[in-house]
Amino acid sequence: MMSKAMVMMQHHVLAVPDVAATAKWWIDVMGFEIWLEPEGWIYLSLDDCSLMLGECPDAIPPSELGDHQYFAYVVLGDVAAYHAEFVERGGAITAPVDKPWGMREMIVQTPDGHRIMFGQVLDED
Repeated sequence: MMSKAMVMMQHHVLAVPDVAATAKWWIDVMGFEIWLEPEGWIYLSLDDCSLMLGECPDAIPPSELGDHQYFAYVVLGDVAAYHAEFVERGGAITAPVDKPWGMREMIVQTPDGHRIMFGQVLDED
């Protein structure tokens, strides 16, 4: 059993070359909202997930990180509905696919090259 003192919110930190451009994509396509803008950073949130985007123009581009460009696996209640929202907002996102391990998953790649996986537990019938 988890302690009530444990916080159950996801926070992710990404180094990005242009914090304003990256934040705009997360807002326009992914549906996030700004909740704080300290110098050189933009913090975004959507439900219980937050991103802290830090401007790092000299960081290694995610496309050069191989498999390490994945930064999160977020479990949703309805991946297909979230996929439809992404597409409606202009996102180029893979269609959800049912996997043999009991998850429906879709991959999102940001314009900066970071990848995030969204999954949904499939009902056991």
